[in-house]
Amino acid sequence: MRVLGLDPGLRHTGWGVIDVTGNRLTHIADGAVHAATDLPLAMRLVSLFRQITSVIERFQPNEAAVEETFVNRNPASTLKLGVARGVVLLAPAERGLPVAEYSANLIKKAVVGAGHAEKAQVQMMVRRILPGCEIKAADAADALAVAICHAHYAGTRRHWEAGG
Repeated sequence: MRVLGLDPGLRHTGWGVIDVTGNRLTHIADGAVHAATDLPLAMRLVSLFRQITSVIERFQPNEAAVEETFVNRNPASTLKLGVARGVVLLAPAERGLPVAEYSANLIKKAVVGAGHAEKAQVQMMVRRILPGCEIKAADAADALAVAICHAHYAGTRRHWEAGG
């Protein structure tokens, strides 16, 4: 199974692709897509959608996973992040991929073992779990963590559904 992890953001959306074979995870690629801040919101969303669709077409994942939005103190920022997150959810769903969502705390717990881990801890564990992975951006590390979390939880879910 190939998993696309996505860490949504209006300016920078991280993405990471891993292959999952049993309990073995292999890094395929990672990066970030960027929307120009000088464009109107609608055009930024179009750009984000097209870039994510391009990643999907290039790497052909079987499933996608997206980090859930946390509520921050600025309502306008939270709303804009929510709109970007909608596009990030739409791109793989529009291609027919199953899309799972995970909270930031669950992702950290799956990768580090602690739900309130620091970003540096997450990045270090992503590198350990995916040997040889050269993370291109912090957003990409977060996206790889989302993919790792999905690999663990989706595998367990499939095992239960199969009666294991």
